[in-house]
Amino acid sequence: MNSMCEIVFIDSAGRETRVHAQDGETLMAVAVRSGIDGIVAQCGGALACGTCHCYIEQPHLDLLPPPSEEEATMIEFVMEPAANSRLSCQILASQVVDGMRVVVPGSQH
Repeated sequence: MNSMCEIVFIDSAGRETRVHAQDGETLMAVAVRSGIDGIVAQCGGALACGTCHCYIEQPHLDLLPPPSEEEATMIEFVMEPAANSRLSCQILASQVVDGMRVVVPGSQH
């Protein structure tokens, strides 16, 4: 049986949306399925666009595996990159991220 975890998406106005994710599902897929505004995912998770950029709050940021070289390079091109910037297509739901708070930027380009 697949395990579920809860992710909290926070939009640019501070509104919180709690969603359930299955283990192994990407944050991007969860956001798109849940209708989260701001996760555009133009390339569908191919690390080619950066429009699924988000900010991961502590303590979960430090629990995630570090970004790959490809992800880190793509983050350099997003609007307003920060130390806690990640691409949601590269983060897999698991018990490690249960309760994780994900801040979605106001716009993606």
